[in-house]
Amino acid sequence: MSKIVFFDIDGTLLDEEKNLPSSTKQAIHTLQQNGVYTAIATGRAPFMVTPLLEQLNMQSYVSFNGQYVVFEDELLSETPLNQDILKEIECTAVEHGHAMAYMNDQTLKTNAKDSERVRKALGSLKMTYPEVDPEFYKKSNIYQALLFTKENEAEYLSAFQEVDFIRWHELSLDIVPKGGSKAKGIHQMIERLGFKMEDVYAFGDGLNDIEMLQEVGMGIAMGNAHESVKKHADFVTTHVNEHGIVNGLKEVGLLDSSFQTIR
Repeated sequence: MSKIVFFDIDGTLLDEEKNLPSSTKQAIHTLQQNGVYTAIATGRAPFMVTPLLEQLNMQSYVSFNGQYVVFEDELLSETPLNQDILKEIECTAVEHGHAMAYMNDQTLKTNAKDSERVRKALGSLKMTYPEVDPEFYKKSNIYQALLFTKENEAEYLSAFQEVDFIRWHELSLDIVPKGGSKAKGIHQMIERLGFKMEDVYAFGDGLNDIEMLQEVGMGIAMGNAHESVKKHADFVTTHVNEHGIVNGLKEVGLLDSSFQTIR
């Protein structure tokens, strides 16, 4: 029976310097040679992961925390945010002096001309300051928005229950449609493949990975994962900087114990 492995990106595939360890790349190529499907499950947008997909020879991904699912370059599902709700959130954000950004599948734009929080949060992803267009969410399907705040979180959670707020950075929250998650996107993809959940594996380290790790047949948390994430995993591998992917794949039997990386 074929199997599929989903990989988060930041802190999972990519190390703390946002580099792809050579051992991880070799391990994934070995999985593919052995007939194991490989895919990415990320909070990032498609335009942000294209180079990595090419590097890893992958054509399938769950992006925007489950709002945009692609299998072998074919769009399976898309769930944009409601424009009216975005307008209400933006009005509240402006009142509090909080910047926002909006993403479709091709680009990201912000409503703030010069925000240190935008610069720092996106800079952690090695991204430059985005183009400013406060009206962008009115012109395009927006699959995920970003709210740049580290305070007033409870106020947003209580006021806008039609969406989910997921913290991915100390200065920023993801905004996604209610109930959206990587787990939901994974369900859609494996239904297309005809796989059972028991044949699905996933690696992750962040709070937005919890549902995914709970839902799949084998959820593997990175050694560098949040402690609350590790509690929901079936197994905890080593740190991303200590061949976490390779060691995890060996532990669950998807890589032979004799697998050696080529330096």
